[in-house]
Amino acid sequence: MADTFAATGLTPQQWDDEFFKEYLGNHPFKPYMGRGENSIFQVKEDLSKKKGDSLTFALLNKLTQGPTTGSSVLEGNEEDMTSRSFRLFIDKRRHAVRVSEMEEQKSAIGLRNAAKPLLRDWADRQDINRIISELGAFNGVAYDASNNTQRSAWLVDNADRVLFGAAKSNAVSLNFDTALATIDNSADKFTPAAISLMREIAITANPKIRPIRIEGMNKRFYVAFANPRAFRDLKTNATITQAQREVTLANQNNKLFQGGDLEWDGVIIHEVDDMPFYSNGSIEVGQVFLCGAQALGLAIGKRWRSVEKTFDYDDKHGVAIDCIDGLKKLIFGSGAGDTDDTKDHGVVTGYFAAVASA
Repeated sequence: MADTFAATGLTPQQWDDEFFKEYLGNHPFKPYMGRGENSIFQVKEDLSKKKGDSLTFALLNKLTQGPTTGSSVLEGNEEDMTSRSFRLFIDKRRHAVRVSEMEEQKSAIGLRNAAKPLLRDWADRQDINRIISELGAFNGVAYDASNNTQRSAWLVDNADRVLFGAAKSNAVSLNFDTALATIDNSADKFTPAAISLMREIAITANPKIRPIRIEGMNKRFYVAFANPRAFRDLKTNATITQAQREVTLANQNNKLFQGGDLEWDGVIIHEVDDMPFYSNGSIEVGQVFLCGAQALGLAIGKRWRSVEKTFDYDDKHGVAIDCIDGLKKLIFGSGAGDTDDTKDHGVVTGYFAAVASA
């Protein structure tokens, strides 16, 4: 008598591995993820191999001291390697679906494969929302959950990496709500000049926001994630329209460049559909995040896995997925202590007019 064995593709571990690969493959932010310090979203899986509830990201500031020359003594003139740290906590996330026996009977694919695309789409949506929320957070507090005191405290520490509309002087009050109210729908749209100014801010910030190096290309880029209305205003700008005719072909081999993206002044502009809009008292405004290396950190304690359970006398079958991870905007201290006066490490945040089309 021959024994019956489950097909390899239906075993739990195989499904889990495939789910994780497809989850990453379909993730809209995947091109910006990597394990190295040159990635916009730096991924670490250290906690998948050891116990712990958090992972620390370290920052070593560049050496700035001049050289010791000639016969001058080097001993005693060494430079201190200034270091900073950011602790990222992880947590468990999970979700599940149920399928009745009759619904499973109708499906030629089976329970696991029927549930997989639904759960994968849910995981994608959760992470997109988390990334958007984190990019716009004020020292870990989401925009919708923050008050003006928290937002203004963040602005004080990040004044060298924020832009309200067309001019840096719009933030001179260092009061967030006051600065936001300076934005109007004529002078403060997202334009090529605004991109160049955000890039200048990134380069001159202290510490500087590092651009991304592309292997095989002798260029460095920033990536700006723009809300749909800001992207609309930029796409219809006559200067941008002309410029894109010249850059599209050149960027075909650039792994950061995706279909529909724009480029200006060393910045790739990527539209993000689900970014929210906020009122400044007169008009709606939206965010644009110009990102360099190590803008966000993703710590993985356990990759996605699946669990099955039956209910109601085996009539209903449930499939759950869960993982353990943490995702945060990387912020490092700039004051006397390690975590004093924290700054967004890899992000220039812009706020621009975002009035809906008539």
